[in-house]
Amino acid sequence: MTTILLTGGAGYIGSHTYLALVAAGHDVIILDNFSNARASVPARLERITGKPVTCVEGDVRDAARLAEVFAAFPIDAVVHFAALKAVGESMVRPLDYFDVNIGGLTTLLKAMEAAGCRRIVFSSSATVYGVPDETPTPETAEFRAMNPYGQTKIIGEQMLDWLRQSDPRWAIGTLRYFNPAGAHGSALIGEDPRDIPNNLMPFVAKVATGELQRVNVFGNDYDTPDGTGVRDYIHVEDLARGHVLSLKRLLETGDSHLVNLGTGRGYSVLEVIAAYQRACNRELPYTITDRRPGDVPIYVARADRAAEVLGFRTEKGLDEMCASSWKWVSNDEVHE
Repeated sequence: MTTILLTGGAGYIGSHTYLALVAAGHDVIILDNFSNARASVPARLERITGKPVTCVEGDVRDAARLAEVFAAFPIDAVVHFAALKAVGESMVRPLDYFDVNIGGLTTLLKAMEAAGCRRIVFSSSATVYGVPDETPTPETAEFRAMNPYGQTKIIGEQMLDWLRQSDPRWAIGTLRYFNPAGAHGSALIGEDPRDIPNNLMPFVAKVATGELQRVNVFGNDYDTPDGTGVRDYIHVEDLARGHVLSLKRLLETGDSHLVNLGTGRGYSVLEVIAAYQRACNRELPYTITDRRPGDVPIYVARADRAAEVLGFRTEKGLDEMCASSWKWVSNDEVHE
């Protein structure tokens, strides 16, 4: 059995990937500082799996804490989620984003090097493409940072590439996410932002539950079919499977890889609102407001490389994303 360190493993994508890794037979150690995750998540993961959850509270910027973790567990590989991730927030707090996303990655890689652990799956983002020349967007598209968050992901990818070139013992899986959405079928874990959400789906969900009055649609004058931004939404359970497949390739072959994780199909903001209305069977009011700084009109993945390299294909569509999200936010047991 392989032992995997999951940084940020109590967060939204991390917790779903924890379940997928455990189901695949891995022993998983969660490291999380709980800055954007609920303390109850490990207990809920234990309830879903029926197995004890090993969770260490700590920050990836804390070198001493990382050294303790690598000394305590025989870690074979790392799946690295721990990072700040909101585009809009990064425009007003750039130093925090560079500190956590770049500083944290550097400290983690040093700890891995010291422990002789050289397998890592890196959580990147389609944000690295900026406004791409073509859509669906291939992995060969050039880097174009349009906000500090995207810049931190570019720097992270470049750091990892230089590291691999300097020492061929490193094997790195770089996964460029498009827009994760939905929740686990148990409705015990899902996207659970601590404050007003930055991403569309949890914002729509809070309108559906009555926590927020209406959805803010940031711009309706983009060059898209209905004028609102178009995104490639991928079910979080599909995304989690992508990490398992990436890790499998790293462990079995030692081959590094870079792939998009998306569906290849885009949906506009208004299409997402309509799909969520179907899921919750109620009308969701929305207001058209100004564009947000750093936002771009269209992000859709060219998804063929993930299929070729990892054997990855998505299984769930937008209606399933919205239905699972609604089931999650409607679960009073975990939203008291």
